[in-house]
Amino acid sequence: MRARNAERPAPGAFTGAEQRVIRRLKTPAAVQHFLNELPYNKELSGETLRSFRGVIRHGTAHCLEAALSAAVILEQHGYPPLVLSFESIDHLDHVIFVYRTTTGWGSVARSRDPGLHGRRPVFTTPRNLALSYVDPYVDFTGRVTAYAVVDLRVMGTYDWRLADVNVWKVERMLLDWPHRKIRTSNRRFARWRARYRAFRKQFPDRKPIFYPRRDRWTPLPQEFR
Repeated sequence: MRARNAERPAPGAFTGAEQRVIRRLKTPAAVQHFLNELPYNKELSGETLRSFRGVIRHGTAHCLEAALSAAVILEQHGYPPLVLSFESIDHLDHVIFVYRTTTGWGSVARSRDPGLHGRRPVFTTPRNLALSYVDPYVDFTGRVTAYAVVDLRVMGTYDWRLADVNVWKVERMLLDWPHRKIRTSNRRFARWRARYRAFRKQFPDRKPIFYPRRDRWTPLPQEFR
């Protein structure tokens, strides 16, 4: 995780709207609920990578924007700004906010896919947490190949928290960061891909939620219930 010291913003650095969100969302569960209620940023007018400030201003977030927002909010409540980055064979990577409590590792996340949202803090290691995403990651093209946990304070003075412009440097840093390999069974992968394809053929406008150990997931956005 190789973190460097970088001070979190003082309360006065935030706008009134940002401060109200931070005061209201004191736990990972509360942040997950907040992100679930935001429309997913489909980037219809071009690609974005907004900071927490941009997310509050526009009222929408994609996966990395959601992870950054969770990091900013929960950093104000004492959580280190950790994200977990996934690599996939189709280069459609996914990033989530991760945290640790006395009960284990958990996550906060937003995605187009139901199985890539948050997890309850019940996992003994970040790797075990990452493994819980392997099966739901399988779709027409995706397959997890590696993961990394990164403390965003490695960005030093770069303003990934409150910048008014896109923070592409965060994405470039995560792409370059050394990831740990995840090796999974080809047979298991083929079985999940066949099941995914069959489901989407029958229900082209829906995403599956038929994965095991759903009890470890956090509540899903309304669109997937």
